[in-house]
Amino acid sequence: MRFEKTVLLIDDDKDDLEMLEDALKLIKADHQVIEAGDGLEAIKTLELLVSQERLPCLIVLDVNLPKLDGKQTFLAIKSNNELRHIPIVIFSTSRNAMDRIFFEKHNTAYFVKPVNFSDFASTASQMIDACYHRAGGH
Repeated sequence: MRFEKTVLLIDDDKDDLEMLEDALKLIKADHQVIEAGDGLEAIKTLELLVSQERLPCLIVLDVNLPKLDGKQTFLAIKSNNELRHIPIVIFSTSRNAMDRIFFEKHNTAYFVKPVNFSDFASTASQMIDACYHRAGGH
């Protein structure tokens, strides 16, 4: 199984997905971006990538998702032996302390979605660094 220069963005807000993709371009992250609008779609996408023996170097996960919320999606990914080593960062509007505590207990970075684009770019840069902290990077 090989890690690709690919980022899986799991979010049901199209505007946030577009802003994050634009921010990744701005910081010159040359990663392919794959989108999933909910947790179930994300799991299916990851299963397809596993069957192709390629994995994203990073998963960016929203907390508030339809069908399978962020916590359920996170637990499903982490319980899968083929997926559990993929770094996940949380990117959400949720300021709920219980959400933050849940992900901190799992040693997972938690970013609150910024309101302006320059902060989006800064956050994107911090998130993409997770690709390079895993097993020596690319």
